Amino acid sequence: MGQRPKASAVSESGPPSRRRMSETEPGTVVGRLARLTVDPANDCELTRPLAIEAPVAVEYNGIGYAVMMATPTDLNDFAVGFSLSEHLISAASDVLAVDAIEQPEGWVLRIQLAADRLEPVIERARQRLSESGCGLCGLDSLEQVMRPLPPITARATATRSALFTALEGLRDHQPMNAATGAVHGAAFCTNDGAIQLVREDVGRHNALDKLIGALARRGTRPTTGFFLLTARCSYELVEKTITAGCPLLVTISAPTTLAVDRARAHGLTLIALARRDAMLVTTPPFPSHQSKCVQRRT
Repeated sequence: MGQRPKASAVSESGPPSRRRMSETEPGTVVGRLARLTVDPANDCELTRPLAIEAPVAVEYNGIGYAVMMATPTDLNDFAVGFSLSEHLISAASDVLAVDAIEQPEGWVLRIQLAADRLEPVIERARQRLSESGCGLCGLDSLEQVMRPLPPITARATATRSALFTALEGLRDHQPMNAATGAVHGAAFCTNDGAIQLVREDVGRHNALDKLIGALARRGTRPTTGFFLLTARCSYELVEKTITAGCPLLVTISAPTTLAVDRARAHGLTLIALARRDAMLVTTPPFPSHQSKCVQRRT
């Protein structure tokens, strides 16, 4: 595949308020801001890293497919992961080349597939009018939205302590979020709680696609661990996890009803509202010997 795209989408010759940070902080720029306080006498100017959000136009063999709002880092991983999540390819090797081109308006991600992989691209391109990762744009029937997915065949074997260990260590693997506080992280963890790989993006869907793509390019099977996401658990994240074949998804925020229903229907173990002292298991089997919880109003 092509060379990895440049870390930042902002030119060095840009205005002073948009100067690029050092290459140690990909996906961010320094912004000039003002701090507003209760007492105007304490107001001040400051600089702060900002997460880059840019339109990324995805093309397959010259055919426009989608425009995603994303952080333009790890775009080779995103190209593979997005293609897998869209059911356009079955393996990373189906992607013959990736070329990420920066333009004044954003980025063009040109993906080259084998000719026998183009039929679903052409069909979906006719239907899809997408400017987000919502997963519904361009689908023309309820049947397409609720299409059956391959059931999870791997068993979730991560221990209770592994889940809390991974959660505790996640922050140390998110340099972009540490700098900006504005991006999501998607981590692949081993069943003993070791974080193996993390990808970050302003979009939670994009972060997961980047992670899935990175695993596929490395030849790492998602069945051997679990995903940990710093995001609300929507149905799209559940479906991407199921498509990848990962048996366990852990998210920091709460799930939606459709996320829980889809997870249960396809054998995905879904854990949400992950905190340092507790997590919410939303799919059977539930922990044994549990007592009735005291219900809290939020």
